[in-house]
Order: sequence, then structure tokens, then C-alpha cells
Amino acid sequence: MLFLRSLLFTLMMVVATVIWSGVCILAAPLPYNKRYFVTSRWNVFVIWAARVVCGIEYEIKGHENLPDSPVILLSKHQSAWETIFLLANMPRPLVFVFKKEILYIPFFGWGIALLRMIPIDRKQGKNAFKSVVMHGKRRLKDGQWIIMFPEGTRTQVGSQGKYKSGGTRLAVETETPVVPIALNSGECWPKNSFIKKPGKITVSIGKPISSEGQTPDGLMEQVEQWIESEMRVISPHAYSAG
Repeated sequence: MLFLRSLLFTLMMVVATVIWSGVCILAAPLPYNKRYFVTSRWNVFVIWAARVVCGIEYEIKGHENLPDSPVILLSKHQSAWETIFLLANMPRPLVFVFKKEILYIPFFGWGIALLRMIPIDRKQGKNAFKSVVMHGKRRLKDGQWIIMFPEGTRTQVGSQGKYKSGGTRLAVETETPVVPIALNSGECWPKNSFIKKPGKITVSIGKPISSEGQTPDGLMEQVEQWIESEMRVISPHAYSAG
């Protein structure tokens, strides 16, 4: 049964991606906020389909911690689910920092290319981060929020990757507070797994942490401490052996 539900969900997502890529191209001339809204309807559809077809519910804790001002979101990363969910469920348009190769993915990459994201060309080395800071300052000034995943890649449930300081370096450079986010999406939408499992994903949002007078490493240590501590609150069973 799980296989059939996962198969139906995947087919729905593929069809929606093809259709939405065309819609996004047609919406390209619209003002940015309207273009962003149109594009993010794909995200809304996928989260809806995951709930209806696969039984993946969700809850948000700490939504009141999101300020009405520029921030950099630093999130736990267990699944593709949060990249889809967060884009459509934050109060301001999000700017993802991601590797440039994603833009080459047919249909999906084309839609992303129409948004004000920040692709990184890792071949540029140190210059890549300079580009992130330059574009990041512009996006924050325009009222958008930047989101980054400090662990860099998806982690298995109950595990912890190495937290890299790129997000907090950007926060210190731009004098922007960071908001830590813990989530356990991997329990329902596991990394590299075709099968999606029913259950409830918890997205827990922490209070903003000021970057003023901080070092990137010191700030990231606070972010890591909050996220990993909160992970043990929302997924105690996954860490009970530790």
C-alpha cells in the first residue's frame, strides 16, 4: 500500500512540475511578488498531495518567533520536503542559496531560474562567497528572506552533520539576525527513499539570534546548539540510543 501511494504521489508531482514550469514561464512578465506567488502554488500543491495521498501531516511551532524584518533562516535538512514546504509557508519570499547545477534540471530548474535565488558556482572558490554576500545584501534590502542549510546536505534521522558557517558569515557580513529551524521531515519523507510514510512532521522555529558583535563560528555554535537540542524535543525516539 505504501508503495502504491508513493507511486501515485510521485506521478502527481511529476505531472504538476511539467504543467507548472509552463505556467511559470507565462508568469515571468508579472511583478516579482506575483510571480513568486504563482510559482509557489506548485509547492502548495505538492504539500497538499503529500498529505492527501501519503498521509504526511505537519505542525508549526514558534511561528510567532518570525520577525517582520530581514532575517536569515538556518534550518535542519533531512528531506526535500522542507525545501518545498518552507518556500510556500513563510510570511516573506524566500531566497535559497544552492549549487548552480540545480538550474539545469528540466522543468524544475526552469521554474527556479525565474525566481531571485542565489546559485553558487563552486568552481569560483572564494569568489563564490563574495557573490553570495553581494546578492544577499540586495535580496535582504528588497525585503526577502534568505534560507540556508548549515549542514549542507540532507542528514539521516537521528544524525547530525557538520555545521558550516557560511550562513552565519553572511549574517555577520550583512548585520542580519538568524532564525534557527528544527524539523523532522525525514521520518515521513526519508532521504533518498521512494517510499513516503504517513505521520506528522514538526517544524519548530526558534527566536531570532542577533549577529551584532558575533563571530561566524560563535554564532553558528548557538544555532547548532538550539537546533540539535530542539531535535531531541520533537524526535526524542530518534535520539534515545544516544
